Amino acid sequence: MFQPVRTERLSHGVARQIELLILRGLLRPGDRLPPERDLAERMGVSRPSLREAIADLQARGLLVTRAGAGVYVADMLGAAFSKALVDLFASHQEALFDYIGFRRDLEGMAAERAARFGSDTDLKVIATILQKMEAAHRKRDPSDEAALDAEFHLAIIEASHNIVMLHMMRAMFDLLRAGVFYNRQQMFRHRTTRDALLDQHRAINAAIQARDATGARAAAEAHMTYVENRLGDLLKAERHEQIARLRYQHELSRE
Repeated sequence: MFQPVRTERLSHGVARQIELLILRGLLRPGDRLPPERDLAERMGVSRPSLREAIADLQARGLLVTRAGAGVYVADMLGAAFSKALVDLFASHQEALFDYIGFRRDLEGMAAERAARFGSDTDLKVIATILQKMEAAHRKRDPSDEAALDAEFHLAIIEASHNIVMLHMMRAMFDLLRAGVFYNRQQMFRHRTTRDALLDQHRAINAAIQARDATGARAAAEAHMTYVENRLGDLLKAERHEQIARLRYQHELSRE
């Protein structure tokens, strides 16, 4: 990813190149930069120039240094969503269905764009993740499959080549991984649901691989509609169980 820098001030060229790698999603939050000596050689600059660039990027909150561990791309989730807003998302169920509606609109668009604008290599990445999902699907524990589900959708968003959409959706998936909206493993708890979800991912992938933009969008939107309906059913069942437990406790108290 890193190339020799040729500019009037080398540190500016270094900073600019790292900025673009972050912007395009090639360097992700939490990624570690190569060691200083190695990175300076790859970029064809002196170590002082590299240090100056890294200091500038750190001052702007794009990179962080971890003592004894190296330089990392900063976790910029907080730049997209304040803690107060995250807490609101977590405490109000209304946000869950707005989140799903938001994803349905953007992921439909992303799938359509991936079918149109994704490179052959982009499509190979999507297909490879689906193959990993199919392997994980055979396991009793759904954890790996649930994690790959997020990777699959993010690969499609990356293949859409819209950097604003990429960073916004990556922040949204970070909130999902943190359990702000719902526990993703709930969706994979039942075998029939897991089977249905895998079939939906296969349909999305098939349309993208065929460069069927309209079909890809329809498949992605249908998938999110299924997720919305299934989560609604799960939440309703949870409420019914709470009521049933209250009735049971009341019945026991009458003995």
